[in-house]
Amino acid sequence: MGNATSAAYGTRRLLPRPPRIPLPDRLPHLLPELALLVAVQAVYKYGRKVANGHTEEAFHHADHVWSFERAVHLPSEHSVQQLLLHSHTLVHTANYLYATVHFPAMLLFLGYMFVRRRAHYLWIRRAIVIQTMLALLGHLLFPLAPPRMLPGDGMIDTAAVYGPAVYGKPETHSMANQFAAMPSLHVGWALAIAVGLIASHRSRWRWLWLLHPLLTMLVVVGTANHYWLDCIIGSLLLGLALSLVPGPTPGLSPTDSHPWVWPLRREPPRQGAAAPRGERSLLRRAVSVLGGAWGHLPGEALGENCASSPPPAGGPGGASRAEVRGRTELPLSDGGDPRHVRG
Repeated sequence: MGNATSAAYGTRRLLPRPPRIPLPDRLPHLLPELALLVAVQAVYKYGRKVANGHTEEAFHHADHVWSFERAVHLPSEHSVQQLLLHSHTLVHTANYLYATVHFPAMLLFLGYMFVRRRAHYLWIRRAIVIQTMLALLGHLLFPLAPPRMLPGDGMIDTAAVYGPAVYGKPETHSMANQFAAMPSLHVGWALAIAVGLIASHRSRWRWLWLLHPLLTMLVVVGTANHYWLDCIIGSLLLGLALSLVPGPTPGLSPTDSHPWVWPLRREPPRQGAAAPRGERSLLRRAVSVLGGAWGHLPGEALGENCASSPPPAGGPGGASRAEVRGRTELPLSDGGDPRHVRG
């Protein structure tokens, strides 16, 4: 019986344990983040639908915006579109960028920031949520017809003429509210992406990300989907949102501090709390090995405070760590019983 036990013990020592693959710390927080972003998008879409239907008011506001821009000598949106119409390829490209880049670019940006730039992700995600909700207030309080619908400005709907088209005939009960031009989240989100990437990197080339909101602004204006003022207000909303949220902190996770935009906050573990089960099992094995080497440290000494208590500097009689390590590596003797290991 003793030989069988010794053989089994020796087999356990010879066969390596299969490696454990630790789960990244970011995985427990992924589902709450996705739930929050989906909820924000759903509220925004529903709010746009509620804001739909104010056709007469939207055209009235469009006349005022067009007159205000001419009064402050902003360049005409018509001149930008005329430059775009010189090339069919350019028009098709602009329509394609307007139809396909806006939402996928934001998803890719948030995913990258969540995986690679956690502290900056939390900072810019809070700002984007606030910016989006403020934009929804703009859609509700200030319905605005885009330039492509404004008669007499000389602009055309490039998507309807050249394709690909995003919108059909304006409908008052459609989820796609075409009278929500103010502010432009195309430009506002593009600027948020550029700001997040510039703030989270140190390369000298990081400032080139500002070309993204600049190109987006030329696209939305040239395709007659937004006015200059829409782009300016969308950018100012991001600045307001960034002034309301705390700046990025290195090592910060989505559950740390400032939870007012984080409704699904989990409390961090308290100092001195019991270690997780996997960590406790590892500590028990380590204490058992050291206890067998020292001869007086019991294997059951692992209590609730062992996770935070460091081992003594030396073994019995002032032995050093190297001596203790050497004792644990000696071959088994006296019939293979580990209790008879001697220094």
